[in-house]
Amino acid sequence: MSTFKKIVFFSIIIAIFSISAYMAYVFYVPYSTGIRSGELIKISHKGYVVKTWEGEISQGISGAQVFNFSVLDKDQKVIDSLKILQGNFVKVEYVERLRTFFWWGDTRYFITKVEKETSPYFNNGE
Repeated sequence: MSTFKKIVFFSIIIAIFSISAYMAYVFYVPYSTGIRSGELIKISHKGYVVKTWEGEISQGISGAQVFNFSVLDKDQKVIDSLKILQGNFVKVEYVERLRTFFWWGDTRYFITKVEKETSPYFNNGE
């Protein structure tokens, strides 16, 4: 193998390794984790070529504070729970990633768990 072919071959290998390492870092090393709560106002499956799950939680009475989030396709239990809890007050656990890729979702916030919560605005459903 000529020197030029070796350089091209090793350059390609290094590029593939670097891209793979970066994507693994973005996926497996969270920037932050946390919990948010509010009224689940939207959950949708959107996109033309690559469909992703996106949602919104209203965190204020006026709807001025909206928390936008994504859900990975592998978290089908979370997606099903969000569909059922649409319009209810919910508490969600999330992972914030350093960045996102178009096939993961529109936001850097990915929901990992959801549960129904009692609304602070209404006492016992009144």
